[in-house]
Order: sequence, then C-alpha cells, then structure tokens
Amino acid sequence: MQIKINTFLQSSALILSLSLLSSTVFAGPVDLSPWSVNGTGTWNLQSANNAVKQTVNGNPTVFHNNQNSQGNALSGQITVQTTADDDFIGFVLGYNDGDLNNSSANYLLIDWKQIDQSFYGFAPKGLAISQVTGALSDDSGAWSHNPSNNVTELQRAATLGSTGWLDNTTYDFDLIFTASLVEVFVNGNKELSITGTFNNGSFGFYNYSQADVLYAGIQEDIVPPSAVPIPAAALMFAPALLGFVGLRRLKKTI
Repeated sequence: MQIKINTFLQSSALILSLSLLSSTVFAGPVDLSPWSVNGTGTWNLQSANNAVKQTVNGNPTVFHNNQNSQGNALSGQITVQTTADDDFIGFVLGYNDGDLNNSSANYLLIDWKQIDQSFYGFAPKGLAISQVTGALSDDSGAWSHNPSNNVTELQRAATLGSTGWLDNTTYDFDLIFTASLVEVFVNGNKELSITGTFNNGSFGFYNYSQADVLYAGIQEDIVPPSAVPIPAAALMFAPALLGFVGLRRLKKTI
C-alpha cells in the first residue's frame, strides 16, 4: 500500500509541476520603466525598457520593482561593461522602498565581488547571500558583511563562493523567491539555496562601488507555491524548479 501511495504522489506531483510550469513558457519581457531607484546610483533604461545600466561608482544603490514578488522567479543577464574597478554587483529580495535607510529593514542581499580587498575590513571575492536587518550604507556591513552594521552572511555560493566576476563577461541569472525558499542559478548552475521564513517584498538590482553594470533580457515567471502539503512538497518542488531553469534556457534559444 505504501508503495502505491508513493507512486501516486510522485505521478501527481509531476503532473502538477508540469501544469504549473506551462504558464512560464509564455512569459514576456519585464518593462523596467515603473521600477524605482534608491540610493545615489544612476540607473539608465535601455531600448525597449527591458534593460538598465547603472553608471555610478558610489554607495549602495538599488533599482527595484516596488511590489511583492514572492512566488516568482526573475531571470536575465548581468554584465560589467568595463575593466575599471572590482567591487559589488548583485540583487536584493524582499526589499521595500526606502530600505537602504530603514533601521527596521529586513531583506536578502545577494552580492558578488570581483577581487579580495581590505577596506572596511576584509571583503573576499565571490558570490554570497546575506540578511540585511537595518540601514545599508558605505561601511563594513555592505563591504565585509559585518553583523554589527546590519549584514549577516548566510551562505557562499557552491562554485562561485571564492570566484570573482569577470570584466565584459555576460552571466545568465535565475532567482527563485518564495516565502520559504530562495535559490540562485548562474549560467544554469545552482549556486545558492537557502530555506527559512522570508519577508515579502521587491526584486531589485544592487550595486556598491561599481559602475557600468548592465542588467538585460529581464523576465519574470511564476513558480509553484511553497505552501503545499508534505510529502507532496518534497516530490513536487524539485522537478518544478529544475524544469523552470530548463524552460528558460529553451525560451532564450528560440
């Protein structure tokens, strides 16, 4: 009886996963024109409003969609279009407008540094995800993920945790954001995966002390909700999320 039940759950989970994913095939480009700027960065919309370039080397800056985004996945490409400087590029999840200066902020920061460097403490090269619990500014919080300045590092990337980004190189990214799961894929490889209870809020792009960063080909798709019964959740979620990344690769080549 247990074998039959497990087989039924696996079959049902696969069918449900595929049906949920079918809607992502028709997802179109994201119009970035309604997005909001926080901080002192200069975010210049590109043609068709589906790409944006940040051109200022300065304090932390965010360009965000200003809407609750849990249950969605954001995809696109990121390129540093210069050989100058070597600092932070990335994303925010669960961000609310004004959070850069909000002492009560609580969101996730995904940042990627090009080289090891000491300034406000030591900042290692590589990709990481951190929790921000307060204002984020030009100090050891943003620079070296110092908890005393509101940034606590949660995880470093599986293969890029000690590898910096390259100049004039385009990387594909996929961000999956639910109430209990966050995953980050770079060039189709799962680099970050954390579980917990996450605040809702915006998707956003993030730069700190790095200019000439282009975010392009932005798409937003629906992913299956995390609030499904166990054991069906464990059976359903993995094929759905892996399928999403595969479908996005297919869409980009059509």
